[in-house]
Amino acid sequence: MKLKLMRCLVTLLVIPLMSGCWLLAVGGAGAYGGYKAKEEGYELRNPVTKEKKIKAE
Repeated sequence: MKLKLMRCLVTLLVIPLMSGCWLLAVGGAGAYGGYKAKEEGYELRNPVTKEKKIKAE
């Protein structure tokens, strides 16, 4: 009985902790995607556009 109660408590504590890990992983993936897009010349605008390089005369 005591072992079953301990398993239930551990399960109830682990599930919310794992959901935080998923949120952190998704946030990191989004930040990396934004970083790579900035390297390619995209800026945060509405709508998202690529910077145009202006030739100096």
